[in-house]
Amino acid sequence: MHTAKRTRYIFVSGGVISGIGKGTTAASIALLLKASGYKIAPLKFENYLNIDAGTINPIEHGDTFLCEDGTEADMDIGTYEKFLNENMGKDNFVTMGQIYKTVIDKERRFEYHGEDVEAIPHITNEIISRIKSLAQKANADIVVIELGGTAGEYQNVFYYEASRIMTLKNPQDVIHIHVTYVPTPNHLGEPKTKPAQLSVRTLNSMGIQPDFIIARSEKYLDQRRKDRFALFCNMMPSDIISNPDMKSAYEIPIMLHDQGLDKKILQKLNLPAHPPKLNNWKKFLEKVKSKKNKEIEITIVGKYFGSGDYQLRDAYAALFDAINHASCYLEIKTNTMWVDAEKAENKNLEELIGKPDGIIVPIGWGIRGAEGMIKTASYARENKIPYLGLCYGMQLAVISFARDILRFKDANTTENDEKTKHPVIHLIPSQKELMKRRSYGGTMRLGAWEAKVEKNTRAYELYGKHKDFINKEKGLTSERHRHRYEFNDKYAEDFEKAGLVISARSTVENLVEIIELSKEKHPFYLGTQGHPEYKSRPLNPHPIFLGFIEACKK
Repeated sequence: MHTAKRTRYIFVSGGVISGIGKGTTAASIALLLKASGYKIAPLKFENYLNIDAGTINPIEHGDTFLCEDGTEADMDIGTYEKFLNENMGKDNFVTMGQIYKTVIDKERRFEYHGEDVEAIPHITNEIISRIKSLAQKANADIVVIELGGTAGEYQNVFYYEASRIMTLKNPQDVIHIHVTYVPTPNHLGEPKTKPAQLSVRTLNSMGIQPDFIIARSEKYLDQRRKDRFALFCNMMPSDIISNPDMKSAYEIPIMLHDQGLDKKILQKLNLPAHPPKLNNWKKFLEKVKSKKNKEIEITIVGKYFGSGDYQLRDAYAALFDAINHASCYLEIKTNTMWVDAEKAENKNLEELIGKPDGIIVPIGWGIRGAEGMIKTASYARENKIPYLGLCYGMQLAVISFARDILRFKDANTTENDEKTKHPVIHLIPSQKELMKRRSYGGTMRLGAWEAKVEKNTRAYELYGKHKDFINKEKGLTSERHRHRYEFNDKYAEDFEKAGLVISARSTVENLVEIIELSKEKHPFYLGTQGHPEYKSRPLNPHPIFLGFIEACKK
């Protein structure tokens, strides 16, 4: 008789402030346990009532991470992919909206057989069901479960209840790690543990005693602070782990390993502690920390940088990571300048951005700032500055070419001008039907789409250097997509006669995937309808970014 695998569960919660690094900590723990020989399945629970992250403004909640299966997820899912070097998908990402919808749909189908449906046990049962389902599908030794938000919020209380119930039923198989903040106020000059103590007290009030505290702070905690934690949080000082600010988030797994966290976790879960195999990660870190002989500047002209008086990196998190991976691989220091696309509309670009080593126009939607991005695409083409257009950045480069070279002065995307006489970017019929029904969530061209890359193009040359990204025998690549407007094939012949190269088309529907200018016309000018930034990994940078950074270096 087959015996089901005994899976262990690690809950990771956060306290005091959001954005504390809980996702990076969870990913680091997962990396260490995987390197120790265990099959790990990460899971992120989000508080919001959206079914997924696809309809959320990136300024509100950061970059929507796009998975291979089309799941539009929180950017922590991207962190899991990068740290574990594995694809995540719909089973690794759950929102409170999904939970409520599932329970209500079951009630409507009479699946609760006349019971009065309540938050506990029905909501908590559904949460636990998602955890157990992932464990089974992934055949996981350990599931690492990140609870969104911070302890004490009303939105996530049922996740904590599910954690408490699972611990109550199988205490030997479940541990709880609390990531919390220890500030060092400038006027005091010493770290203060009281906020963290209060977040642990909030956990205790929900019936949860953490097994470990991961203390986020500017510097390593001293023994005095660890002793105070232990005294007030009912813990051993050895279970208080420092997580100080590091120059790179990729240093965190090694820093936690040096404090013995992986070994301590496995001991508490009653699993053998094998020394983790971290050689490849350490080699990558050597490149991250190495002195760079070359320095370049890339200007990114986007529309999601601002939030009030502050500028946000998180709206383009995957893009910055992809630049970082390629730069480290090539041992180049890359500085990025962020420019609001609206400012580019009415200003002289030479005065605004000068002559950087490269220009990127990334993902975006809608008319705001679009003219500034079109102007930027023209500026890069005319001044022979390496240009990379990602999704919207590819579409706007097509519009720029149509206006400047084909002399279609009103050329546009029907997203921004439905009455344009030259709709060089448009909706394909299947998307028109969805838009008529105002069906926005999860209806774009999403996830991995295969494409045939033409030989003797820059795209083929870039992919061909990195066998993990192309089937050279068939000339096929696969990139992740997240868009609904497409290149209008009615104009393909006009573009190609004028020198725009269509270097890749999808194997399904024959849609234009990559456009470029030849090496004779431009040092590097490429737009891709897919999103290579979502497939880039620290140990395996994406060839398009490697090629772009190389061109910027020259």
